Amino acid sequence: MASISGKTDPVVRRISATDVTDALGKGLRDFQAMPIYGMLLGAMFAGGGSMAVLTTTAFGMSYLSYPLAAGFVLIGPFAAIFLYELSRRREEGRPIQLVDIGKTVIGRSEIGWMAFVTIFIFVIWIYQVRLWMVLLLGLHASFASLQQFIAVLLTTNEGLVFLLIGNIVGSVLSLVLFSLTVVSFPLLLDRDVDFITAMITSVRAVVMSPLPMIGWAAVIVVLMIVSCLPYFLGLVVTLPILGHTTWHLYRRIVAPVDKG
Repeated sequence: MASISGKTDPVVRRISATDVTDALGKGLRDFQAMPIYGMLLGAMFAGGGSMAVLTTTAFGMSYLSYPLAAGFVLIGPFAAIFLYELSRRREEGRPIQLVDIGKTVIGRSEIGWMAFVTIFIFVIWIYQVRLWMVLLLGLHASFASLQQFIAVLLTTNEGLVFLLIGNIVGSVLSLVLFSLTVVSFPLLLDRDVDFITAMITSVRAVVMSPLPMIGWAAVIVVLMIVSCLPYFLGLVVTLPILGHTTWHLYRRIVAPVDKG
């Protein structure tokens, strides 16, 4: 089968829960071998999340802190692109040179299109939150503080409905983005394919191995939620581990190119 670019589509292999745990073990070893790089990237990502939440507070929109924090996690696969390259270089026994890594990532133009897809879904996430707020909490819904917003969510019928619908829609968007990106970013970094082919390959990977892949998605969600609670500080460690693991999971999912 040929991709849009005319090249043969990547071969997707079925995986099991054992593959996920093995990839996680390799991801942990990558982090232990290169902790500084991963923690630096995790700190930058955590700082970006904190700044985004603080900005909403500064503009009197603290009620958006929770959905913004939850939605910020959606762009994690793009933020982890440098971690994939770190794992690839360690796997190949190549030296870790930040300048070369930057050139490699920037040189993959299709990654920019995948980043656009990721950010687009993030924007949809924020706007759907605001839409449900208007429909369920009132046209001019505004709250003096995050505590007041949480109180409305937990003590009113409208707030509970908003919380239910928001989490259902958010879960669907998260699953869609996970399916589109779990393999696509590593694939675009590793091979010369277009971003449409990368997304199709990623979705095929999830469809072919639904239980292990959704299980991996659940692990990501739980770890990211826990990491975000103390001002995103947990991301300093969890982001690099998840990023390195994703690379090794990609290696198990997508068969290597047949050079014969």
